[in-house]
Amino acid sequence: LYFEEDEVQYLQSTQAIHDVFSQYKNTARQYAYFYKVIQTHPNASKLPLKDSFTYDDYRWAVSSVMTRQNQIPTEDGSRVTLALIPLWDMCNHTNGLITTGYNLEDDRCECVALQDFKAGEQIYIFYGTRSNAEFVIHSGFFFDNNSHDRVKIKLGVSKSDRLYAMKAEVLARAGIPTSSVFALHSTEPAISAQLLAFLRVFCMSEEELKEHLIGEHAIGKIFTLGNSDFPVSWDNEVKLWTFLEARASLLLKTYKTTVEVDKSFLETHELTPHAVMAIKLRLGEKEILEKAVKSAAASREYYTKQMADGAALPKYDKGHIALLENTVADSRLPIVLRNLEDVEEQGDLKIDEAIDAEVTENGFVNGENSLFNGTKSEGENLSKEKSNRVTEDAKESSSESTDEVKE
Repeated sequence: LYFEEDEVQYLQSTQAIHDVFSQYKNTARQYAYFYKVIQTHPNASKLPLKDSFTYDDYRWAVSSVMTRQNQIPTEDGSRVTLALIPLWDMCNHTNGLITTGYNLEDDRCECVALQDFKAGEQIYIFYGTRSNAEFVIHSGFFFDNNSHDRVKIKLGVSKSDRLYAMKAEVLARAGIPTSSVFALHSTEPAISAQLLAFLRVFCMSEEELKEHLIGEHAIGKIFTLGNSDFPVSWDNEVKLWTFLEARASLLLKTYKTTVEVDKSFLETHELTPHAVMAIKLRLGEKEILEKAVKSAAASREYYTKQMADGAALPKYDKGHIALLENTVADSRLPIVLRNLEDVEEQGDLKIDEAIDAEVTENGFVNGENSLFNGTKSEGENLSKEKSNRVTEDAKESSSESTDEVKE
């Protein structure tokens, strides 16, 4: 809200730009609404701020609350609400783990230090697994070396794909929608189990889809969709990494500058703090995409060689279920185990109908040719993740101190 027009220009092509404009627009609309009420309400003359309700003051208030609001449980613990927590919300962010929770019995927020701190030393807390785009938009700062930085990528199975029904059913059993916003991460693994599973299903042949839908090994195959140790086939791996490489390359082309240009610009120009923040944000996005391109290319080459050498595919057996359940959370899928008869009861397409579906024109990701490089649908597609975070920890900080807020 404190960026000048020329500073916002540096955010062009970034995934943050849509949310930045929405924030400007919403704040201006809110101010206009409240200003009208204050000036026209019959009891407005009794309000001391009638003659001093300025946009600058309202912008300061919005920034103060937005960067310091926290989710805490209601008195009965049935849901969460927003609150301001003095002193604690002055802590700045660092990489780490969530160490803050809400004690319902004592009705208080409790925070455990991430490390030992000396007297007079600044205390840091971990705000959560947020990208730098989220930090810039909602908190007014860019965090260097963010362990959870990521770039969003919207993917979907086109309904014109002749294998759409089968792919949709396999994805449903794995707990993955046919269209969603995924992420490319700055750290390893670069893609989540959900994205890997989606790409595998997206690139499956008809025969491979059948193997995941019917037969005694179908459930086991669903379990391994998000596990990199168990490829569907060498050909499937080559296709999915080829696709991801091309997709990330296309997203890179939507930016007007390169990584090298941005780095040079930061070194050779006198820039405002906001301008530096904006350029670092777009630079970080491009570095993640470049990393994704290189990683995908390396994987493509590896699996191409495996296929050429006639290497044997790793075999999955029932004993691997326990192994998968004990791996890191990001390698597991929210498996939806449904019997074939359940599909008919729920009004979905029957498996035999899906397998025998009439051939139509082969579809492409998103069902369209245009590129998506924004954040408009993030709330809809990541709502489950946010909901789970609230459930697991009744109080996760959304409080961030920022230099953007004028005291």
